[in-house]
Amino acid sequence: MERRMVVAQEACPARQVPSGIPTVIPAGTFVTINQALGGNYTVTMNGNMVRVDGTDAAALGLEAEEIVFENHDDGAVHEEQVRQALRTIYDPEIPINLLDLGLIYGIKIRDTEVVIDMTLTAPTCGMGPVLISDVKYRVAKVPNVTKVSVELVFDPPWHRDMMTEEAQLEAGLFF
Repeated sequence: MERRMVVAQEACPARQVPSGIPTVIPAGTFVTINQALGGNYTVTMNGNMVRVDGTDAAALGLEAEEIVFENHDDGAVHEEQVRQALRTIYDPEIPINLLDLGLIYGIKIRDTEVVIDMTLTAPTCGMGPVLISDVKYRVAKVPNVTKVSVELVFDPPWHRDMMTEEAQLEAGLFF
């Protein structure tokens, strides 16, 4: 997608880059779309970079991404739905979702709370806070989830063999 300017049609939730701190793009604000990847948008607003979740894209006049979950009608949080949400989150620099990239080390469900153990491709990854924020935001959309916590772990260190074979193919790592 080439860079383009749009006007926020309504107040739009966003997260600051690289801190991941929630913010709001006010209605009527001009923003420049710098990147569209994995259904999310990285935009510049008043000289600051922010990330807009694809599920909120309609506020920017763009087509919103919709995540549809199967209705279980039992009040429980289901791990397959948490995994479904995680598959919609992409590394900002690599067009591969976090599960296939091998960044998710564990999912624990305690009643309506979800705890995600995850890592980064490198301990010094500057986008770590944004990825954590993306995980919290998307997993919170899973039915019956009331709280999402992310534990950042670096043991074992991530390496490319943690990626699925499909992800390795997509990244061009098989020769």
